[in-house]
Amino acid sequence: MSLESMSTFVVAVVLITLVPGPAMALILRRAALRGLRGTLPTIVGLEVGLYLWALLAAAGFAAMVAVSEVAFVVLRVVGTVVLLYLGGKALLAAWRGGTADVEVTAPTLRWWKGFGEALVVSLANPKAAIFMIAFYPQFVPADRPLFATTAALALVQVAIETVLLTALAAGVARAGGLFRRPTVRRRLEAVTGTVLVALGVRVAAVP
Repeated sequence: MSLESMSTFVVAVVLITLVPGPAMALILRRAALRGLRGTLPTIVGLEVGLYLWALLAAAGFAAMVAVSEVAFVVLRVVGTVVLLYLGGKALLAAWRGGTADVEVTAPTLRWWKGFGEALVVSLANPKAAIFMIAFYPQFVPADRPLFATTAALALVQVAIETVLLTALAAGVARAGGLFRRPTVRRRLEAVTGTVLVALGVRVAAVP
């Protein structure tokens, strides 16, 4: 890739990362309530999902999902259910005073729970298939192998997103004491839950 093309790619990735969505909502909530360490599994899960979608796009699977009505509907249903579940859980916590989501499981189980939720949110996104097959090919030179180049570009995107999302989580975590106050936490849960439910409805309404 030329320097100009790579610069354009990096700028595009930064802008994409900062666009509000399910990933941002999950990270903000997790960082506010669990701190930076508790947010790392969520970041890892989101980025693993992104990288898998990039590889699937390079292999042609994402294009098949985008044109297959059945596969697209399945992804849409799964994505809707996951977002509504997470949003409903946050709203329930707000209704109960912000205490419904206190995690009492072992640290290892908490890690896998955060990772799994984020991975499912990332993979069960029908728009990801459309985005990947539209985004990466324009940055792959004609004389370069599609799969290997896409995989390399995806690694760059994962690295950039990981740095940005970790910085965001660290910033929010520093104000964790404020967010963990009962009144503030209840409002945070209510806002996050509403956003996730709205995103779930939006996914369900994808034409």
